[in-house]
Amino acid sequence: MKERFTSLYLVPTPIGNLKDITLRALEVLQSVDLILAEDTRTTHKLLKHYDITVKTKSYHMYNEHRQVEMLVDRMKGGEQFALVSDAGTPGISDPGFLLVREAQNADLEIECLPGATAFVPALVKSGLPSDRFVFEGFLPVKKGRKTKLKLLSEELRTVVLYESPHRLKKTLLQIVEYFGEDRKISVSRELTKIFEETRNGQASEVLNYFEQKDVKGEIVIVIDGKK
Repeated sequence: MKERFTSLYLVPTPIGNLKDITLRALEVLQSVDLILAEDTRTTHKLLKHYDITVKTKSYHMYNEHRQVEMLVDRMKGGEQFALVSDAGTPGISDPGFLLVREAQNADLEIECLPGATAFVPALVKSGLPSDRFVFEGFLPVKKGRKTKLKLLSEELRTVVLYESPHRLKKTLLQIVEYFGEDRKISVSRELTKIFEETRNGQASEVLNYFEQKDVKGEIVIVIDGKK
């Protein structure tokens, strides 16, 4: 049987600490024809740190629909691509799904390397049950937000959310409102970085703590399931 040729590699990148990348990921990034990057400026910092000179091309949520057909055609022509996001695993609340789906439809070989994903360390260190959980990514900003919160408040499994710093206090207020002030939660920010912080406690306690702070960095919220 003829060995299949990998056309697309999904390569996780560090979520903060540049040392959190695998040897295999570096090997792939050095060997492909092109690196598709969510933000080339962010990716160039990583590539420069590891002396990787492969060309990059911008691939993000605002241009992926326009580019996907052309990229698949190039892979069908024999080129090998690596897809990276700014941080973590491509496709997890980041671009990736559309290209993977179309590459599959074209019968191209795809490999996803294991590596950094922000919600895993936040979940494991939260002290909340991790044997069964639901990952929701970012909540809707406006339409459908309250409906989603009402549904999640009835979820029996641990709930994991991503949030941006400027919406954290609003989200914590809504968690107190919909889940109850006594619901146990954990908020982690700046994971793997110098100012990494995790705050555990009842929702009202964690809200009170972050109301006193000017918050920076990407955030993971872990919420205990309904008992």
